[in-house]
Amino acid sequence: MATIKRFEDMEIWQEARRLAKVIHDLTVNTNLKSDLKLRDQIKASSGSVMDNIAEGFERDGNVEFRQFLSIAKGSAGETRSQLYRIFDCGYINQETLTVLKNDYEMLSGKIKNFISYLNKKDFKGIKFQ
Repeated sequence: MATIKRFEDMEIWQEARRLAKVIHDLTVNTNLKSDLKLRDQIKASSGSVMDNIAEGFERDGNVEFRQFLSIAKGSAGETRSQLYRIFDCGYINQETLTVLKNDYEMLSGKIKNFISYLNKKDFKGIKFQ
């Protein structure tokens, strides 16, 4: 794996950003915009995925990075759960639910795989040198 110098270069961060934008668009272009609490919850959880990936990366240590990746993965699960809620409330259709649920499951898998990769590395991070 090539050394990544910026979190913006990470595939998992780019995918989390894309999905956060899709969620944002749903909150603007559907009746979800009127359900303020649910709208704000799903925007926060989807944004938390990309934000925790970035924050963990910037901590300059694999131990903390893995912890923040774990939080990001949890936020992806939270967003998936909220997708069911917005489906059950009639804000999205079955096709949209299926696509987004699958996208978030795939992202969760990539985050899990990256955590596993980091678990196998002896490097603890530049802050521990």
